[in-house]
Amino acid sequence: MRSPPPGFDAVFAAEAMEVLITLVGAPRANAYAEWWVGTVRRELLDWMLVFGWWQLRSVLAEYVDHYNGHRPHRTLGQAPPLGPDDPAVVVSAGRVVRRDRLGGRIHKYSQAA
Repeated sequence: MRSPPPGFDAVFAAEAMEVLITLVGAPRANAYAEWWVGTVRRELLDWMLVFGWWQLRSVLAEYVDHYNGHRPHRTLGQAPPLGPDDPAVVVSAGRVVRRDRLGGRIHKYSQAA
């Protein structure tokens, strides 16, 4: 196994993160990463043209914000991983406002007061 470049682990240690060593050939070692990449491809990247690394970084940053802060997850009881932006208040006659993200590929819905 090749060792990481000098200072690689120091970046994670500075953020109080623990580095876990996984085997590359293990069947389930990268299951979560592969699942997330598949989700990003199906929901976003298969539907748009990316013209450079700068655009890819911008698009992925916007998607990660949507994924962690707004997109419902079945395993979390339809809540996003970082929790909802606003407490859920349902107004029966309220107006629903849609905000387009990533050129209309993703939408965020909220109730207007």
